[in-house]
Order: sequence, then structure tokens, then C-alpha cells
Amino acid sequence: MSVSTVAADQSLCAPLAVLGRDVTVPLVTGGEVTYAALDYAASAPALQRVWDDVAAYAPYYGSVHRGAGYLSQLSTDLFENARRTVEEFLDCRAGDQVVFTRSTTDSLNLLAAALPADCQVFVFETEHHASLLPWRDARVTYLNAPRTPGEAVDTLERALAGRDPHGPALVCVTGASNVTGELWPVRELAAAAHAYGARIVLDAAQLAPHHPVSVQDLDVDWVAFSGHKLYAPFGSGVLAGRSDWLREADPYLAGGGASRKVTRRADGGVDVEWHDSAARHEAGSPNVIGAYSIASACKALTEEGFDNLLAREQRLIRTVREGLAEVPEVRVLSLFGDDAPRVGVISFVVEGWNSSHFAAALSAEYGIGVRDGLFCAHPLVRTLLGSAPETQGECGAPEAAPGEKSLNAIRVSFGAGTPDEHVERFVRAVRELVRDGARWQYRTEGGRCVPAF
Repeated sequence: MSVSTVAADQSLCAPLAVLGRDVTVPLVTGGEVTYAALDYAASAPALQRVWDDVAAYAPYYGSVHRGAGYLSQLSTDLFENARRTVEEFLDCRAGDQVVFTRSTTDSLNLLAAALPADCQVFVFETEHHASLLPWRDARVTYLNAPRTPGEAVDTLERALAGRDPHGPALVCVTGASNVTGELWPVRELAAAAHAYGARIVLDAAQLAPHHPVSVQDLDVDWVAFSGHKLYAPFGSGVLAGRSDWLREADPYLAGGGASRKVTRRADGGVDVEWHDSAARHEAGSPNVIGAYSIASACKALTEEGFDNLLAREQRLIRTVREGLAEVPEVRVLSLFGDDAPRVGVISFVVEGWNSSHFAAALSAEYGIGVRDGLFCAHPLVRTLLGSAPETQGECGAPEAAPGEKSLNAIRVSFGAGTPDEHVERFVRAVRELVRDGARWQYRTEGGRCVPAF
């Protein structure tokens, strides 16, 4: 391979510039090290481009939709153009709506509030709580964790075959697991749902930052995702898809912006005519900067090209998985097996270690930030760990001292902004901690394992 080819390959595989890439953190053993942010599945760092775009717009910030001034008109155009950018990013159908929300959780709660009366919801126990829990006013059927993609489709078909064929139904499924990183057979699940007269919503929180998401190609009815996982962490999210259920439902929030006309009645009451556009569910002053940051991230990822992003991420995944496979004490958690396609999210447990202790040592002794706990997916992690469904556990670390067994796991996650050195340092740190043990003493404080000083 020529020098020019090597240089081109390195340029092609370079990580995207993100905020915090040069931040240094202290080590308990002395000195400082560049922080290795390997918790992308919780919140990815903001792309430098997103930050620059927001900073350039900030002086021109103004209220949207109702202001006559120049800045208000500019902000309105920017807000609505952001909506169109998201429509293009998701390859929405003509007539679909893009509603800006606060997060994936907010998006799915909005959809739950818009379900038709007597709607039946089907959801796998493997879902993140954001898509497992919002359906409180519906008839919910929780499906057991499948062990293959084919079993997932078969399980859903059997459940749908037994439902009332005349009532409305909704299937909720993740695109990529926030615990194992494994891709789910979304297109096949959508086909099964539609074959039985049901609709389907895709939780793309972990999928959209790693893979292109096409509403039309996947044939899903709605997509939900969060800005803070898409390199735009500004408390914003998206619900995109069919407009009819959203248009027919009461506004998610009642207030200004959602109402087209409000009049007093002769009896002293109030009559309201609500918008039937996305504004119906965007009452109040919207998060313009959040919407703009999502649009900026969508453009950045599209222009970089998902083929390039995927190729580099798959190389990082191989580095981590091969490194962990060399440590016999490490067990990687998986539903579909080692050959399943996945994104850069890997969870594991280490024999003889409390997961909180291990994560604390990675941070304090190596400057590596990972996540430990049940990852707001309690039923799934309990299934993968082989524990009883009623076993206690928390999203964060449980009250377990270093060395004690705990019902939680360790999750490492990465993406478009992760340098090779970060995953290489992680693999080396795992190997050293298992072989040599921690170099520092730790204690439990407030439910977390922390260095003892």
C-alpha cells in the first residue's frame, strides 16, 4: 500500500471532531490523562460542527411563529427548516409530521397520549424503559425476550394473531439495543405488524446515531429519537411519522402555539380550535436551539456518509470484542449471539468483580468513562444475567461493596467521535484490572463505588 493510500485511508477513518476531545482528568494514582468518553449510549458528546452552528445562530435568537421582528422571522424560518431537514434525514413519507419534543422518552409518551381508545400495545421486555413504560392507558402485552431475530418475528406474529382484529394496535420496538448494541429486524417486524392490522413505532435512539434510518424503507409508522444521542445534546427529541392519530388526539400540552383560535362562549366557558399540524403538540415556546442542533447533526452525519461512519465503527467494535474475548473472566452479554450485527454498544460482566467497582477503577485509574448498572432496561439485563424477574436492582450501582456480587453490568459505548486510542486504552485497562487488580482502595458512598481517600 502506498503512502498516499495510507494517508487517504487514515483521513477516511478519522473520528469526527467533538467537544471534550482534549479534556484532561486527574488519576488517583497521580498525573492526568485525556478523558476517554466511552458512554455514548447515554449521551454522545456534541459534534464541534453542531456547537459552531448553534454559536453562530445564538445572537439572532428570537421567538418563533408569532413575532413580527426580523429575529423572530429568522428564527421561525430556521425552526421550520430544521423540521424539513429531519424529514429528509428520516426519509419520511409525504404527509408525515415531525414533532419536536424533549427526548425519546417524551416522544413515546406523546404517542402514548395520542393512542386511539382501546388500543392494544405490544412491546418486548427487552426495551429501554422509555419505550417499555409509557403505555399506561392502553392494554399492553409484554413479549418475552427472543434469542434470535427470527424468534422475535415469530413471537410478535403469534401475539398479534390472538388480538382483536377490529381494534387499533401498536407495536413498539427498538432499532438497536441500548444494552447489547444488537440490531433488531425492524423491517420484518413492521411487515408482521402491518399484516395483522397493527402499526409500529421505532425507538431509534441507539440506531439513528450509527445507521441511516428510512421511514419508507423500514416501513415503520413512527420514529422516535433523542438529540443528545445524535451528537446534539440540548434536551431535544423527535417524533416523526403518520399524522392521523396525532391530529385526532388532544394536544399533548394545552397552551399557546397549539391553539388556532380561542373564543368565549355565552355561558362563560371557552371554545378552542386546535392546530392539526405538528404545532398541535408543540405548545409553548419551542426549543429552537435544540431543534436546530438536531438538524445540524443530521446534516453533519449525512454529509460525512454513513458508509464511512459504519466502516470505522465496525473496526472499533472488533477491537473491543476481540480484546474482551482474550480475557476469560469477561462475559459479554448478548441476545442474538456473537455474529449478530450491532452498533458500538457492548455490555459485560467480570467474574469476581462488582460492576460498580470495575467501572470506578476504569475511571479513577485510567480516565475512562463507562456506565454500570441496569441501563434503564431492567427486565432485559436481568434476563441476560439469569436473575429472577423480581430481583432488586437500580439503574445505577446498587448498594454493594467492592468485591461483592451485584445485579448490574458494565457498558462501553462509542461512536463517530471516538479515537482509536480510547478503545485501545479501554481494552488494555480491562486486561490489567483483571490480571493485577485495582491499584487503589474503593468504598461505597451514596450507592456508588468511589475511590477511598
